[in-house]
Amino acid sequence: MLHYCAPRRWTALIVLLAFLLPQICPAPAQAFFFGGVTIKDEKEMGEKFDVMVRSNLPIIEDPEVKQYVDYMLARLVKAIPPQPFTFKATTILHNSLNAFAVPGGYVYVFTGLIMNLDKEEELAGVLAHELAHVTQRHVASRLQKAQFVTLGSLLLAVAGVAAGGAGGGALAMGALGAGQSAMLNYSRLDENEADQIGLQYLIAAGYPPEGMVAGFKVLRQKSWMSGISVPTYLSTHPALGDRINGLQARIQTMGKSVQNRSQDNKRFTRVKTLLWARYGDDQAALQRFSGSDGLSSMGRGIVLARQNRINEASTAFDQALKASPDDPLVLREAGAFHYRKGDMGRADGLLSKAMRIDPKDYMAAFFYARMLDETNRQAQAVGYYKQVLRYVPEDAEVHEAYARSLGKTGNTPDAYIHMAYSAIYSHNKKLAERYFNEAKSMSARTTDKTAFKRLETVYKERKEIWDKN
Repeated sequence: MLHYCAPRRWTALIVLLAFLLPQICPAPAQAFFFGGVTIKDEKEMGEKFDVMVRSNLPIIEDPEVKQYVDYMLARLVKAIPPQPFTFKATTILHNSLNAFAVPGGYVYVFTGLIMNLDKEEELAGVLAHELAHVTQRHVASRLQKAQFVTLGSLLLAVAGVAAGGAGGGALAMGALGAGQSAMLNYSRLDENEADQIGLQYLIAAGYPPEGMVAGFKVLRQKSWMSGISVPTYLSTHPALGDRINGLQARIQTMGKSVQNRSQDNKRFTRVKTLLWARYGDDQAALQRFSGSDGLSSMGRGIVLARQNRINEASTAFDQALKASPDDPLVLREAGAFHYRKGDMGRADGLLSKAMRIDPKDYMAAFFYARMLDETNRQAQAVGYYKQVLRYVPEDAEVHEAYARSLGKTGNTPDAYIHMAYSAIYSHNKKLAERYFNEAKSMSARTTDKTAFKRLETVYKERKEIWDKN
């Protein structure tokens, strides 16, 4: 979602999968005696798992975060051998220090991981390790050792890996059954291979090799200090110290030019600042943002606004703008703040400038469209809503705002189409059916004659899943 949203428990997805997957994936158990788990099997599992994640967990769609994680993944993927998968990154709002990749090339990063690491190469090291699990087909190889397995049980097992720590894993494995679950745990050999292959990927991508070691050390230290859950590959293998030592020994054999690489962390710092400002503990965040530079002042303003300390927040944003008058992120956040407090004139100027400097910031465009709506300029708002939806076509909040804008102009048929999309992507079956039927009854009056057909395709695909529940 483009707006702020409260985290939901990751274990909720595991429980949901335990109940829904027999209906979603009703195919009989399959024995992989000849040919093993195919690439097609992995792609199908990944696609279905991604739908479940996006339907049940809060996804970060902020372009500052999304484009950065996409960039990091693309940089790593470019350095690995050709793969039969198209890799796709998603950032999940959750405080776990975790990232994971599932067969099919779907990579997930938790906000807690970004917030608790110190440098980009550390995050890249964790992602490279996870990519190695996919490229080496570790889940597939474990499945081939199991006598029978269903797509549903594989999804449930991957959810357990995703949860990290004992709680999530126990839930998933209990639902799956001890026999199969034993076959789906990564072995120590798998983890060592993911370390070694992942380190190759990290180096090939141009990162400092120490990033993987430093990242593992930070996660281990943070988990001891805070009790926050850590990835399964750190929590279940007591020989982590040996693995770190092995990686360090390997790095020492590399040339000095590789060992002494440096990495610009400016983008990492921006993303980390934004996540701490929006989702971090208030007091801890305010301590982080005690500086007078633009990013610190912006972060302080966001936290103070969360606490409803509007006057102090306004002062902090003024300080941020004074320190960084041409930073599009600072301009966007200040503009969004003034929009929320009702100063449309100030919001107009700030958001307009933000979009001129960074035309790809669809969040700035979203708030600008809403500002136009609030000032009765719906005809101008339409273009901005369409622009935002090109970037985030499955964002329920954008569809709802666009629908209300269309409704104000009397374009009821198109408004119902976007209300239906909003309900579908909010996973609200009753409202989706209601708005779909309204859109259907008015389909002959839509301005875009193919718009309802597109909605109908999306609705039927989602309804097929719902009806099996």
